[in-house]
Amino acid sequence: MRPDGTRLRNLTPIVQALPYIMPRRFDAQNWATDYVDEDLLRAYIRQKRREGQHVTHMSVLVAAYYKAALEHPKVNCFVMNRKVYQRNHFCFSFVLLKTRADGTPDETALKIFLEPEDDVFTIARKIKEHIDRNLQTTHNNQTDRFASFAFSLPLLPRLVFGLAYHLDLHGLLPRKIIDLSPFHTSLFITNLASINTTCIFHHCYEFGTTGVFICMGRPVPDPTAPEGSRKKLLPLGVVMDERIATGIEYSRFFAAFSRYLRKPEILEQRLDGKVPGLMASKL
Repeated sequence: MRPDGTRLRNLTPIVQALPYIMPRRFDAQNWATDYVDEDLLRAYIRQKRREGQHVTHMSVLVAAYYKAALEHPKVNCFVMNRKVYQRNHFCFSFVLLKTRADGTPDETALKIFLEPEDDVFTIARKIKEHIDRNLQTTHNNQTDRFASFAFSLPLLPRLVFGLAYHLDLHGLLPRKIIDLSPFHTSLFITNLASINTTCIFHHCYEFGTTGVFICMGRPVPDPTAPEGSRKKLLPLGVVMDERIATGIEYSRFFAAFSRYLRKPEILEQRLDGKVPGLMASKL
């Protein structure tokens, strides 16, 4: 049994066959473009900041994604060694651009675990805490330290990563390494708008268990807006592993995802939809 998921067995024959037809994640990638109302999103973010809540584009998108995933858990599955697993937690990864002491740019990958009781505000705080801690030029997180160790000696990288890949394939990779790895994640998200770049379709990594990769790009004019309008849309480049969910399951998931982005105030409550007062009264 894997430490990060439970194997799904009651699957339809075609779903069971897909990992054999497409054993590699890059064989099973589908691409899609989606657009978010940038004006609505910016207005919401500005309003929350006036109220003293520091929310960002990423925190709103992640909150909407997680809430939709709680309702449609198949998107939180993954395929390993031709078997489909239901992940037993939800996490997301992203790359942080930082600057070294000598001024040269650097990157580090961060991974954040979420809980059903989270909301857009707690997610925003978790993101900020991770970013603030890792922006320090002298700080290397555990993932960075593991990578530094792996590359400390000749031939060691091939041995370390080859062993990790083999152990992961057979469900033997230790939970501690899985928790460190940004590639073992429910969602990988990146914000290329922060470097003034348009969105791309970023591959889901072959190593690890990434099922969906979402890339935010530089806002673009809304082609359907009236002439002279300055309305903007936030483009999303989405790449997904088609083996973990059927087309109709993905369709329903992204419909919910889009609905929550149109009404982000919904994300201010527990994302699992439970009401704390009612839960306490039942106890």
